Amino acid sequence: MAKILMKGNEAFGKAAIEAGCKYFFGYPITPQSELPEYLSRELPKIGGAFVQSESEVSAINMVYGAGGAGARVMTSSSSPGIALKQEGITYAAGAEVPCVILNVMRGGPGLGTIQPSQADYFMSTRGGGNGDYRTPVFAPATVQEAVDMIMEAFDIADYYRTPTMVLADGMIGQMMEPVEFKAPAKKRELAPKDWATVGTKGERQPNVINSLYLEPEKLEEHCWKLDKKFKAIEANEVQYEMYQTEDADLVFVAYGTTSRIVKSSIDLLRAEGIKVGLIRPKTLWPFPTEAFNQIPNAKALLTVEMSLGQMVEDVKLSVEGRVPVHFYGRPGGMTPSPAEIAKKAKEILEQELATGGAR
Repeated sequence: MAKILMKGNEAFGKAAIEAGCKYFFGYPITPQSELPEYLSRELPKIGGAFVQSESEVSAINMVYGAGGAGARVMTSSSSPGIALKQEGITYAAGAEVPCVILNVMRGGPGLGTIQPSQADYFMSTRGGGNGDYRTPVFAPATVQEAVDMIMEAFDIADYYRTPTMVLADGMIGQMMEPVEFKAPAKKRELAPKDWATVGTKGERQPNVINSLYLEPEKLEEHCWKLDKKFKAIEANEVQYEMYQTEDADLVFVAYGTTSRIVKSSIDLLRAEGIKVGLIRPKTLWPFPTEAFNQIPNAKALLTVEMSLGQMVEDVKLSVEGRVPVHFYGRPGGMTPSPAEIAKKAKEILEQELATGGAR
């Protein structure tokens, strides 16, 4: 299949259509506005529907309705818009309504800036709304990977009956790269949606899509049911990349656009004979804890993020104190350069050499 040069946001929309999405509900916000623009033009051509809602709150509740009827449905926004959707996302998680939610992140807090950021990690991986729930979270580093992950996200949403998130940053949404559209590599047997609210035709009792359980015993039972599903996702859906970690004295941890910058830092350092590598989470939840058992030579870890430091907490939990974990970040929509990341790595290695790794 020939590759097509596409802008990230438009490629995201085409990926959704290729995955069978027929309905989109959303509200424009920079830096992802080209995505709803694309779908407003293309969805009607396939018999689908695009609705620009009056607010992000309305959009996610429209998603709840369409997903509850068994449709493949998507919404997208950028950071403050996703924050407004959190109530609807927890409703969908509690009612087990499958849907795909794309966040093209910008700097915050509040309205912040329209520049790319990674400051929504906590909001995305910790649930974001009320109650005991998690959502699978993909973190693409290229437009092609975002396309692949969006298509897979629809399958995961249907397979587990859960909202599924794709967490890109504004740079990936705005850049142009060649992409191709192909079926997800992992084949999943998707069950019929016999739970959906599609009408009874007088042949059965109505299906009920609901997250309200007034009796605590019933809610506890439901929460344990959800927990079983979350554990299955943790066991089966972790994805990550190990890059030049075999002999690395220092291992970077980064995701999304930042991981691409870190790879340039690795080239700079390797050219000087400094052994460094990268662990790149492709799923932020479930987090690839197992990857940190595969770096026996590492003297230190350096987590690099376009934020004040959020993923670094999961990195520390994963290594369980075996090696020191350092952090370097640029918040507010600022992007770190390969040279400044490389400088920080040298400082850490010099410090470890001077202390003999004592901590």
